[in-house]
Amino acid sequence: MRIRRIIAAVFATAALAGLGLTGAATAATAVTPASVTPGECTDNGGTIDRTTPVLPTCRGGTYDGQSVD
Repeated sequence: MRIRRIIAAVFATAALAGLGLTGAATAATAVTPASVTPGECTDNGGTIDRTTPVLPTCRGGTYDGQSVD
């Protein structure tokens, strides 16, 4: 009986720890968007680099390296 309780506690702890890691990853993803608007780039201290091959890129500031749409 004691072993069953210990195993149940270990699984419960692992499940709760997994939820905490998932929540932190979601929060980090929500902070940095995949692409930003030109206004967001310049308002946050960046400049728009239009020499990149596919999409313009924000250089400098908060969104450095993000694509501009």
